[in-house]
Amino acid sequence: MTTLQPAGAAGTVAGAGSTARPAAAPAPAADAPLVLPPFPGRAFHARRALRAHVELVRAPAAITVPGDVLAGALAAGRGTGARTLGLAASSVCLYWAGMALNDWADRELDAVERPERPLPSGRITPRAALATAAGLTAAGLGVAALSGGPRTVLRRTLPLAAAVWAYDLGAKNTPLGPAVMAAARALDVLHGTGPGPARPALAPAAAVAAHTLGLTRLSRHEVDGAPPREAALALAASAVAAAGTLRRTTGAAQAAALALYAGSHAPELVRVLRGPGAAPEVRRAVGAGIHALLPLQAALAVRGGAPRVAVPLAAALPLVRRLARKVSST
Repeated sequence: MTTLQPAGAAGTVAGAGSTARPAAAPAPAADAPLVLPPFPGRAFHARRALRAHVELVRAPAAITVPGDVLAGALAAGRGTGARTLGLAASSVCLYWAGMALNDWADRELDAVERPERPLPSGRITPRAALATAAGLTAAGLGVAALSGGPRTVLRRTLPLAAAVWAYDLGAKNTPLGPAVMAAARALDVLHGTGPGPARPALAPAAAVAAHTLGLTRLSRHEVDGAPPREAALALAASAVAAAGTLRRTTGAAQAAALALYAGSHAPELVRVLRGPGAAPEVRRAVGAGIHALLPLQAALAVRGGAPRVAVPLAAALPLVRRLARKVSST
């Protein structure tokens, strides 16, 4: 005769001479915690790693880089063909390398001032950041070799890469830091001249360097706030940059590009100049200054006789602003 245990109790249903079978699992209590199935880990970690690297290299801000190369190429009469676009891609790689190297060099300071960044937050290791910087630098040199040949690499790309690494590893926290950064951005314009002479592109390079000099000085005050004189210096540097785009034949397209240039960042600088120069205002002004490179490059494209090239450069300004709301440019 069999014995039946109560439903829901732990045990087995067994008969004389029969094999035991598991009984039904007990019903969970009403207040038991809900246990969810595991999240698909690989996809989650891949997206998280991609997001962290996008933040590390400030990926959207690289939209402001190709215009430097285009301005230099147009000034030198090289046009905007495949070789010029290849040099622009090389510059983007070096820009991203510089951003990764910047965070690697500043990892201890960022742990105090900007703990949300990829390295201090633990989303990227210092070793991975340094490897990213080295890999992107190698990629930039390789793309330049394919696009411009060995002479371009030796005369243009290597000096640019050296300036990027010198700034991040030594010059950044010295009085020469802004000048070195301005030189790096000028070298980026000269990168567009390829193996040819650099002299025709010196004026566009000087314009971009002037803008960068004032902006880099201001960026040193993103954490603690800036005195009004730094905003005044940035405004003066912008005026010098705008003057560097002018020619006797300046027309409506040039005027429109310069108006967009002034309107894209001058109001933010004026707020810093008039107000207490608080850190949030300074960061907004620096971000606007980075984005203002696009209309400045558009004005240089018009100066180089290519108003059609100026259109996509100017049109990219709303895009880079929108992307900056998701990934900071600074």
